[in-house]
Amino acid sequence: MEGMEITRPYQRPPFEDALCAWKGLLTQRGLSTDLLWILEENLCFEKDPGTPADVKLGFQTQFTPQTPDAGKFTYHHFAEQDVRLVFYRLGGNAGRSVCLLLCDEWFEPKNEADGYVRRDDWLVSFFPGGNEEIEEITDAKRWQERVVRGRPLSVVDFCMTFAALRELRAHGRVLTPDERFGLKILRSMYRADGPSQP
Repeated sequence: MEGMEITRPYQRPPFEDALCAWKGLLTQRGLSTDLLWILEENLCFEKDPGTPADVKLGFQTQFTPQTPDAGKFTYHHFAEQDVRLVFYRLGGNAGRSVCLLLCDEWFEPKNEADGYVRRDDWLVSFFPGGNEEIEEITDAKRWQERVVRGRPLSVVDFCMTFAALRELRAHGRVLTPDERFGLKILRSMYRADGPSQP
């Protein structure tokens, strides 16, 4: 009915409360609470025949924009989605926990047996991972030669892009493909007409 509020069987907590629960779990598992939040652009897939998927995953923070509050902004966007949100620890690096926020209905059946700690009252899960170290890629050649297409899908494919985060800041939400296309047209028109404007 019109005007009626939708009641959900869960209540997303403020980011600070979810973050506190996340750090508490990491502490219980003996993992670092010094968090480095990364986005899709920070992921670096490289060919590695010694791994089951022939691809290994690292990360970088030098070659694409990095924002220190990526976790908070991503959380606020994902919190509006009616699907499970996941605090995901990719691994450790230099005494830090490298973390992403993921969101998709694919995570709904994941439970403790899969390594996920569920908070169904929040529609949130936590994946602390293990003690594995993840390499930070600082060599530009390795970054340029990374695997961009043809790699197998993995859980990290459910993370947010920097472009989406920028849209969230500018517009309060992630734009639809049509809106994004419209903005491109407006920008190109502005560039073409801009210099001749008074």
